[in-house]
Amino acid sequence: MDALDVLIRLAWLAGAAAFVIGLMRMNSPGTARNGNLLSAGGMALAVAATGVLLVKDGASGTAWIIIAVGIAVGGGLGLWTARTVAMTAMPQLVSLFNAVGGGAAALIGIDEYIRLVGAPEAAPLTTTIFVVLDIVIGSVTFSGSLVASGKLMGLRITPSRPVIIPGGQLVTLALAVIVVASAGYLFFVAESIPVMFLILAVSLVFGITMTLPIGGADMPVVISLLNSFTGTAVAMAGFVIDNIVLIIAGALVGASGAILTKLMADAMNRSVINIMIGGFGGGEGSAGLAGAEGGTVRSIGVDDVAIQLAYAQSVIVVPGYGLAVAQAQHAVRELAELLEERGVDVKYAIHPVAGRMPGHMNVLLAEANVPYPQLREMEDVNPEFERCDVALVVGANDVTNPAARRPGSPVSGMPILDVDKAKQIVVIKRSMGRGYAGIDNELYTNPKTGMLFADAKAGLADLVAAVKAV
Repeated sequence: MDALDVLIRLAWLAGAAAFVIGLMRMNSPGTARNGNLLSAGGMALAVAATGVLLVKDGASGTAWIIIAVGIAVGGGLGLWTARTVAMTAMPQLVSLFNAVGGGAAALIGIDEYIRLVGAPEAAPLTTTIFVVLDIVIGSVTFSGSLVASGKLMGLRITPSRPVIIPGGQLVTLALAVIVVASAGYLFFVAESIPVMFLILAVSLVFGITMTLPIGGADMPVVISLLNSFTGTAVAMAGFVIDNIVLIIAGALVGASGAILTKLMADAMNRSVINIMIGGFGGGEGSAGLAGAEGGTVRSIGVDDVAIQLAYAQSVIVVPGYGLAVAQAQHAVRELAELLEERGVDVKYAIHPVAGRMPGHMNVLLAEANVPYPQLREMEDVNPEFERCDVALVVGANDVTNPAARRPGSPVSGMPILDVDKAKQIVVIKRSMGRGYAGIDNELYTNPKTGMLFADAKAGLADLVAAVKAV
């Protein structure tokens, strides 16, 4: 190893260190932006060092053309989607990015195995193991993430409701047996490109059958899990081509995604296995004005809500996916600032699985420049609802449903925001449509609850004007 090789490896190590430090800084909303920039800088350094290595090894002109086209197309699409994607479409974009990462890792494994089979000497067992793991995990991530993205988009071929496959458990078991048997053949019998492609095909099918039966309410957990799979596949690709940057970066993404998945599952009081096996809820449905258990729904006008808010001492805003759909984050911030000018204490209650991806509400409100200290996690804010004068629910549904405290409900046992303990409750909602659990929200028939039927953005704008007039 000459001096240039040492410098290249040191650059890779520095890039990996930037990944670690950047990930640590993402632990806080106040430092997350700088952490993201630091991680991006580490990746740029690693790519530059790899370019130097290619020059040193005498890469062909064709290789440089392929690299340049790949960077231009991939970078261009990434920049365009990042700048143009609506905040409501961010979850499906994250799923697509997971698919791209998993697919790229799988392609590395496929290319490496084809190269090894054509080599004079047999591939070592350790390399074959990493190749197979790379292909399996990457392929499952690729197809599973595409299905998850389709569910979030509400495509007809991938509806948000659980799609139960006839004999699904037997199908899953058969696919797993085929993968294990094929991998055993490659490990202990002989090298075979057809068998490798059989593993690829079965893994792609497994990703589809794994994700289709999962309902829309579980998508935040599924996205986090698939993100962990993506990191793991990238780490396996790093072992395959002996690249420490891929190993470290993949391990970081895989580990952090696994931890986040566990935290998200705990927030729903369910195990990851339970989520993967049983579909939870379906797509949004509609219900009449009769609420849960025959209760009645009380409609309330904008002026009445404005008076409640203007003369309250404490207001807790509960955002949900409806806020994102209406792009109402700036309107809710404007209302909160107006109330603060009148001396009202305003906080935001953030449920871990509100929205369609991990941290969806945090990202949404940060985009509207809501002060970070006002964003309160469920464990911190729940004790404050009893002292709250008005809880303002904007587009949140299942995460506020008191039915979760009773057995026998699809959401039983799921920790919820204790909105029903507030002195007065206002829910801004377009209709009495159900959430992804597919059940009525008992909060809507609570005698303390007033329903302001309106689009979130329009309703909040009307409230701003009404509060100014109070």
